[in-house]
Parts: sequence; C-alpha cells; structure tokens
Amino acid sequence: MKFKTNISFLLILLTLVISGCKGSKTLMSNGQINTSLTAKQLIKNSNKASVDFSTLVGRLKLEYLQNGKSKGTTVSFRMEKDKTIWMSKLGVVKVLITPARVAFYNTWDNTFFDGDFAYLSSLLGTDLDFNKVQNLLLGQSLFNLKDDKYEISANDKSYILQPKKQRDLFELFLFVNPSHFKMDSQEISQPKDKRILHIDYLTYQDVDSKTLPERTKILAIEDQEQLEINLELKSVKLNENIRFPFSIPSGYKEIDL
Repeated sequence: MKFKTNISFLLILLTLVISGCKGSKTLMSNGQINTSLTAKQLIKNSNKASVDFSTLVGRLKLEYLQNGKSKGTTVSFRMEKDKTIWMSKLGVVKVLITPARVAFYNTWDNTFFDGDFAYLSSLLGTDLDFNKVQNLLLGQSLFNLKDDKYEISANDKSYILQPKKQRDLFELFLFVNPSHFKMDSQEISQPKDKRILHIDYLTYQDVDSKTLPERTKILAIEDQEQLEINLELKSVKLNENIRFPFSIPSGYKEIDL
C-alpha cells in the first residue's frame, strides 16, 4: 500500500456512504455489556441492526491527513442501496461505484479511471466487492458473519468479535456497540506486511428511526506510513427519487492505478 495522492482518493471512496441527517439526533451509547450473551446471539442482533432504505442523498465534509499535511472538502453524494454510490464535487470531480464498476473523472486535469474492485482489493489484501464496502460504510461488519465461527469477549464499552481461527492473509476484529449493535470499530490487520486498516465509528445518529454513523475516523497504516480520514456528515434525506448522472467526457486521459 503506497500512500500516494491517488490512493488517498480511492480510500476516500470507501467512506462516502456513512451518513448524517438534517434534524437528526445523535445517539447516546449507554448500553450495558451482557456477560451472558453468546457470539451467536450477538451476531443475530448485529444482523438485525442492518439499515433498510432505498436511497440516500446528502452532503459529506471530509478531511484527510498525511505526512503532517491536511486537506479538506465538502462533496454531494447519493446512494441507491445495493446498487450505486455516487459523489460529485461541484460537478468537477465525479465518482461512480456499482457492483461491477469503480470509476471517477476529474475535469481539473482531464483524467479518468474506469475499472473494477481489483485495485481496492489489493489495498486490503482480500477480495473486496460492493456489498463489503457498503456494509463497512453503514456500520455493519465488512464480512458476512454467517461465514465463520466467532468467539466473543468484551471491554468496558463494546462486545468484541473475532474468528475462532483467524485467516491466513489478515486478522479481523469487530467491536460491537451494546446499545444498537452496530460497529463501534472494525480492524483488519496484516501483521506480515505491517498493515492495519482501522475504522472508528465515533458517534451514531437516529435518521427517520434508523441508526446510521454520524462521525467516523479511518486510519490506514503501512509500516511507517499513515493516512487518517475524518468525516462529518449532514443534510441527508432517505428514500427520495434521485438520479446518478455520470458520463466520462471524450478526450480525457485514463489513469492506470
């Protein structure tokens, strides 16, 4: 994982759907740890916490810090659950993610990228697809918890789930909130390569009686290199009729990532 500008941009793509809402209420996490809860029961509660909606539209303020420097911007984004993630910065930079496609174009320098999830998968060292990205961004487990056997433990604030037998390529740790059973944190660690991807869901909020992430911090580390992304999410509306205009202009230069 090389933290160049284009990688920073693609990591930002992984954060576009975590959503806030106009008039929404920040949720207080005051749940108590139930020491008798089993891993199977916790997984069941986590699956029930999945948010059901058709579309999402709003604005996302983000800041990313790298090598002592920070950059920030605010973008518009739209989502059709299970189908499309779309982002636009004043119509100058646009991003489109679907189950089969990861693409963006930039009218500032007349460049574009149009590919699949292979490059994003290489960043994490595991197969990545639209559903995994979507689950991560909405505060759900990146991986289907039915596909493995897990053991449960707890700290003062969260339940901790981890596979009874960690995978060869990476280790997975899930910290589950005892109030609403969404993720407090997710961590994918690759000790051999000295890589860590750590996502903290700092606060959640109630949006039309649905629990969605509000403030999120993403930390990507490889050896001595580090990238931090902070998000502030607002003005989101659910289940509206929206479009996803995206057409790469002719004559643009393709970027090879």
